[in-house]
Amino acid sequence: MRKFLIGILFFGTLGLKAQYGTLNEILNRLEERKGINQNLESVNIDNKKFVYIKDEADHTERDFIIIKGNEATYVEVFDDKATGESSSNVFTGDIVRRKNILSLRADKLENKKVPMPVTKTLLLTKQDNILYLIDVNTKARWIDEASYSKKK
Repeated sequence: MRKFLIGILFFGTLGLKAQYGTLNEILNRLEERKGINQNLESVNIDNKKFVYIKDEADHTERDFIIIKGNEATYVEVFDDKATGESSSNVFTGDIVRRKNILSLRADKLENKKVPMPVTKTLLLTKQDNILYLIDVNTKARWIDEASYSKKK
């Protein structure tokens, strides 16, 4: 009886280990899709332009992040649907990169210091050879302009 229980316990742990391996593989694939497990330290983002477009009922908002070395420019363009007028804000600041995480701090509006800087924490991801920046707080996805404007 004891050998039987030990045998069941032994084969049961093998089954659990096999299930854990399968489950771990599935979780790794899901994390790679979300961009969590990707190693993109070697990807050069210097001179890159990322775009985010948000369509609201009364206006369209187009935001750009332009990265040049440690400097960054953050541009907001608002298009009013009722009047057809556009307005923009151009912020400048710096960007810090730690592996796949980018921290943007734009503290100047039209070259004048602002009391409350625009800050963004972004996760660099790559899916189907397209670079994205995902805002950690809002889940907004910024796409690399060169990726979607390629000629096929």
